[in-house]
Amino acid sequence: MSISETSPASAFKLKSGWFSRLPLSIRLAIREMRAGLGGFGIFIACIALGVMVITGVGALTDTLRSGLQDQGRLLIGGDISIARMHTRLTEPERNQLAEIGAVSETSTMRTMARSLSDDDQALIELKAVGDAYPLVGNLELRDGQTLKTAFSDPLAAAVDPILLERLGIKVGDQFTVGATQLTATALIEKEPDALGDRLTFGPRVLVKIPTFDATGLLKPGALVRWRYALAIPDAIDNDPGLVEAREDLAATFKDKGFTVVDRRAPSPDVTRTLDRLREFLTLIGLTALMVGGVGVANAVASFIDKRRKSIATLKSIGAASGQIFSIFLTQILCVTLIGIAIGLAGGLIVPVIVNTFFGDVLPVPATVTVSFASIGLAVAYGLLVALLFSLWPLGRAELVPSAVLFRDDVSGDQTLPRRHIVLATILVAAALFAISILASDSRRVAFAFSFAIIAIFSVFFALGWLVSWGARRMPRSKIPELALAVGNLGAPGGLTRSVVLSLGSGLSLLMAVALADSSIVAELKDRLPENSPDYFVLDIPREEIGAFRQTVLKAKPETKIFDAPMLRGRIVAIGDTPAEEVKARPESRWVLNGDRGITYADEPPAGSNLTEGEWWPADYDGEPLVSFEDGIAKGLGLKIGDKITVNVLGRNITAKIANFRKVEWESLTINFVMVFSSNTLRGAPTNILATVTLPEGSALSDEADVSRAITKDFPTTTVLRVRDAIAAFGEIFGKVMMAVRVAGGVTLIAGALVLAGALATAQRRRVQEAVILKALGATQRRILSAHAIEYALLALVTAGFAILLGGLAAWATLTYIMDVRFTFSWLAVGQAIGLASGLVLLFGGLGTWQALRARPVPYLRSE
Repeated sequence: MSISETSPASAFKLKSGWFSRLPLSIRLAIREMRAGLGGFGIFIACIALGVMVITGVGALTDTLRSGLQDQGRLLIGGDISIARMHTRLTEPERNQLAEIGAVSETSTMRTMARSLSDDDQALIELKAVGDAYPLVGNLELRDGQTLKTAFSDPLAAAVDPILLERLGIKVGDQFTVGATQLTATALIEKEPDALGDRLTFGPRVLVKIPTFDATGLLKPGALVRWRYALAIPDAIDNDPGLVEAREDLAATFKDKGFTVVDRRAPSPDVTRTLDRLREFLTLIGLTALMVGGVGVANAVASFIDKRRKSIATLKSIGAASGQIFSIFLTQILCVTLIGIAIGLAGGLIVPVIVNTFFGDVLPVPATVTVSFASIGLAVAYGLLVALLFSLWPLGRAELVPSAVLFRDDVSGDQTLPRRHIVLATILVAAALFAISILASDSRRVAFAFSFAIIAIFSVFFALGWLVSWGARRMPRSKIPELALAVGNLGAPGGLTRSVVLSLGSGLSLLMAVALADSSIVAELKDRLPENSPDYFVLDIPREEIGAFRQTVLKAKPETKIFDAPMLRGRIVAIGDTPAEEVKARPESRWVLNGDRGITYADEPPAGSNLTEGEWWPADYDGEPLVSFEDGIAKGLGLKIGDKITVNVLGRNITAKIANFRKVEWESLTINFVMVFSSNTLRGAPTNILATVTLPEGSALSDEADVSRAITKDFPTTTVLRVRDAIAAFGEIFGKVMMAVRVAGGVTLIAGALVLAGALATAQRRRVQEAVILKALGATQRRILSAHAIEYALLALVTAGFAILLGGLAAWATLTYIMDVRFTFSWLAVGQAIGLASGLVLLFGGLGTWQALRARPVPYLRSE
């Protein structure tokens, strides 16, 4: 029973017990809600949708991180793992590890595998293991084989099954790796520490370390990663001994280029990726909540409108404006909590569903876990968004005089709320965006995202007002249907502002994603530089570069070959600050994580231009100097003259930054983040990296001939076909962008909910209008045509500005952040227009159909 149906006496009648001890406004709010939650369906759905996304993202991330921690010992093969490039542990270093616990040695390297006929070849990930491997877990081989039986032959190899298909061989056959013929004796089913190794790009081939030695691949400067797993007796997760052992190892091997991790954080790269994903998808969920906030505001306004007589009754019997505000704010908060509860329930199911249906493809076995922080963040977002969009209409309602509330009015009240309500709204908005920024590691990105949301809302709010204003001032058309459609666009309380704001913001996001996607795909596929190399060739022995050139030119004359020495080095300090303590921008942080390719040169590499500083002379022989890529240097806070320490081959080298370079990475020429002066690394054992560019018009058979000639004469090299690598990246990128589209689609769903709510709110006026028009002789066809024209105009205006704003956002992101050329896609434009038109016509058509079916008598008589 609503307040409007009770007498003043019964409305304020006190009950005995706990209910009577509640504040009056809460008691009245509870009584008011006895009539049910009619009209709050869209409100609840909008809040629930955004909260569900944020909760689901947080729960799934918590689950995967928990799985990483729970499986940490298995993933790194022990309690602690240390790794470095190029150089194996010395005997004294190995003895240091053996004093702590059991030690397992492994090494990994990318190289080529070839069939005995040399007709087929494939890039592989070669992994050599010691006798103690694996310390933790089990290596599962097909048909129940054990590692001992599989390696009974000194030149045996356990291989990924897909390698057999690529080389056209079967178990028991031989294939060539380096300078040795190996025998495929077993097929790998599951590798316990696969995630602990670096990202793989080819099938795994597992051999014993003595077999690895026999391949001839272990040469000075070869790109080999050595990893050592330690199993500490009786260690537990929180055992101070584990923490102490890790810190001691980090200090002991600090100057030797090792990366040290323990089982509590077995894969920092995966953890960082999960954190970035969580931040991005949480911002998407917040966007959905903000779009849904328009639906919240519409629902609150409709709620207030339906209770005009109740508010009038309360004011007539002496209720203060503050009491009325408290009553309806209490109801709004109760409904908000219902929406949040539904959203939390839906979000918490996400990791369970993912684990049930996709558990086999997850990087780690999932342990369904949810942190209070994830739930708290989702609840905070839900409450703040509900308050942000509710305070203003509630604050205006409390100021409307009783006489106005009793009067039928379709123009809508434009009274500003009281000052403290305006201030509260501003504070809620500030709190909402402060949380979104502070909860993100990438503060700059979160700030830009928040600013973009404000900008998009402001633009579409202004656009909605402008369309209404323009429609009211347009000359009346002589075509009745068009005149009615334009009149509806400018009518007070019409659909224009709600539709343009809610649908436009969601479409803008999807438009930006679609255009960014098409531009990057075009960059990968259609804009490959005309002079881009056909192959990258790694690990060419420095003393054999001349013979390498002869082999390539013999196979295909006029081929262009460029080369540069290449090593791997790890930044260990910038100035006096250790790398792990450097405060870098997230987009540049990756340079400090792990080892990077480095080189030395007397001249600036092709495809790069100095932006600051000067290059060293060709005969320079002073202190070590280094040239740094400009954008990354700025992200690290570097300036000319700063010192940077890089560990190369287990030795720390400190060099002064001499200049910055802007690198045109898209040219695919040989380039590096760091280029040292030649005197710094000339004496180091280095291999050569080369690019091979065939003459224009060369056939695929020519490419195959060159590749076979290289791998035959130089079996220890690795040949990477550029177009294959780009195609592989494009496939991965396509999957990522599909996930982004799905996430962005949540925003559009929120917009659709708001659209449906706006149409439902205006339904009573639409029915009255249709009834009056039919009474005046209008046919159903004319009414339907007028509504169709109105919806089509709304869809076109909304889609047009969504294309403009989304295109602008995509252009700015690609040009200033990703450095990718912008490509306009008419397909993406067509999809945006189609989505807008489809949604508006779908919901509008349903509303029109209900209006045409309505009986005229209830709407024509006076209430």
